[in-house]
This record gives sequence, structure tokens and C-alpha cells, in this order.
Amino acid sequence: MFKHILLPTDGSELSLRAVDTGIELAARLGARVHAFHVLVPFPATVYFAEFIQASEATYTREAMASAEAYLAEVHRRAEAAGVPCESSHETDARPFAAIVGAAKKHQCDLIVMASHGWRGFDRLLLGSETHKVILNGDVPVLVCR
Repeated sequence: MFKHILLPTDGSELSLRAVDTGIELAARLGARVHAFHVLVPFPATVYFAEFIQASEATYTREAMASAEAYLAEVHRRAEAAGVPCESSHETDARPFAAIVGAAKKHQCDLIVMASHGWRGFDRLLLGSETHKVILNGDVPVLVCR
């Protein structure tokens, strides 16, 4: 069945519940997991260039530290369950595209990710990375709420 499961995480409690689901599934199937985090780039603007450069460096440093912490937590959970785990992160302004690309790059045959379950106007305004992954990817997606 599934041999390599991609586990995108943003460090939230909701995404960690999806991580736990993916790890449990991997343990039952004898599969391995790949933890993945998308770093959204610092928004660029032409005004206040000096201020932005200092802020961008701080933002990047903090985002990298957070990514490493999120991925380390997935590794810890996978290790506790006896599931082999690799991880990576990428910077992309479109998280869904990075997730779809990571599934292809790492030859994952399932993506397990969370959805906030937004409906109606909130979904129109905020969008859904999970929904975009489903629409743009070739790999099955197990959605956890």
C-alpha cells in the first residue's frame, strides 16, 4: 500500500495531530515518513529598505529556528513509534506548491496533512493550503481535522 508518507507541518497543534495520524499509519503499514516544513519568505517592499533588511535577517533566523524545532518534534514522535523519518524544509511563497513538489521530489505516495475546516467566506478570504495540495498534486491526500 503506502510506503513513503509526506508529513507537512507548521508546528501547530492541528498539524501535529495530522503528524501523529501519519506516523501511526506508517507504523501499521511498515512505511517511512518525511517531515516537511515550508518557510514563507519575508514580504518584500521597496520602502524603508534598511529597516527591512534588518527585519528580514531576524525573520529568516527565527523562521529557520522554528522550522528546525518543528521537524525535530516530528523526528521525536516518529522515533518513539519506531518509524523511519527524514525531513527537509524549503522556502516558497506558495506552501501548497512546495508541498506538492516535496512529495514528488522525495517520491512520497501519500500526504497526510491538517485542515482547519474553514467554510464559506473565511475559506474564500484565507484559502486552504490543503485544498490547493489536493487540486494540484498527483498524490493521495489524507486530510485530518
